[in-house]
Amino acid sequence: MPELPEVETTRRGIEPHIKGKAIKSVAVRQPSLRWPVSPELSQVMTGNRVTGVTRRAKYLLFSTNTGRMMIHLGMSGSLRITDAASVLRKHDHVDIIFEDGTVLRYHDPRRFGSIFWIPEGSTHELLDSLGPEPLSDDFDGNYLYELSRRRKVAIKLFVMNSKVVVGVGNIYANEALHRAGIRPDRLAGRVSRQRYAGLSQEIKEVLASAIASGGTTLRDFVREDGSPGYFKQSLLVYGRGNEPCLNCGVKLQEVRLGNRTTVFCAKCQR
Repeated sequence: MPELPEVETTRRGIEPHIKGKAIKSVAVRQPSLRWPVSPELSQVMTGNRVTGVTRRAKYLLFSTNTGRMMIHLGMSGSLRITDAASVLRKHDHVDIIFEDGTVLRYHDPRRFGSIFWIPEGSTHELLDSLGPEPLSDDFDGNYLYELSRRRKVAIKLFVMNSKVVVGVGNIYANEALHRAGIRPDRLAGRVSRQRYAGLSQEIKEVLASAIASGGTTLRDFVREDGSPGYFKQSLLVYGRGNEPCLNCGVKLQEVRLGNRTTVFCAKCQR
């Protein structure tokens, strides 16, 4: 699944091509995604102008004069900038067609993504319960420490909870915990304020590095220009189970935690 850096990479790649442009039409070829595409999408967006593209967690928000289109890429979704003459692929489900011929095309083989319309002045239930953005000033060690008191959940699952903080997916949780020297199965309520300060900083740094590198290379994800991301080359633990720790040489352990692959060093992480 594309994680926060992949979504942010997509946002940064797409916005310069469509910001300020007027929408000529919307073509919905397949409305059945994880949830049905908002049926009013074509009517309300046609004639509107895109005023900006932002991100909240893993949701992309396309602002217009009268509201916002909210897209989640799901497991295998992607967005491409193309033109009306380009050949349609099997899973090209939605086109946003601009007056200058530019096309924003949504492609999703597994159809686990979603496209909603949010009228001006409204919000959406999928956004209402989200925690702070990890790269914002609202997210720090004190915040994590106070929220974690008496929590009897593994710290990895704690920071992956979008109600605690958004965008810390499995790959980046593994990496940040390793860099902070914290075992992923340690109870969240048993971690000190000082160690949370270190962890929050590592989360910020690992996500910022991934964004700068274009995201992590996953089977179903490529950058907005069609090329793969490169952050995978610098992963310290994820995908390296049973290989030597790059810090101490001890074999990395791989376990399942919350039904997700979890890799850590029993010597470096305590």
